[in-house]
Amino acid sequence: MNFEISHSNQYSTVTSNVDKLDATKASELKSEFVLLNKKGINSIVLNLGKTKYCDSSGLSAILVANRLCKDSSGKFVLCGLNATIMKLVSIAQLDRIFTIVDTLEEAQAFMKEK
Repeated sequence: MNFEISHSNQYSTVTSNVDKLDATKASELKSEFVLLNKKGINSIVLNLGKTKYCDSSGLSAILVANRLCKDSSGKFVLCGLNATIMKLVSIAQLDRIFTIVDTLEEAQAFMKEK
């Protein structure tokens, strides 16, 4: 499975198991986010700890998740970004839009805050 989903009471965690989050995988990730949203899940942690590369298609999928969560009064947090992906996010100035933390534990703590 390319993306693993786990649920807690307050949020769901989507863990990417792909090396490259590019056009071949981004549509699947977008679909996962839309399905979660349709199930009423409005807070999501996206863990990219296993992902080494992301292109504009991947960023587009991440933006979809962020919008879905924000539009339904939820939270969206990114964690586990390596230096390459973080640089891409910064160049696109998305670090101003996304909540980004280093580890899954930090993301989980953020989600539990009111």
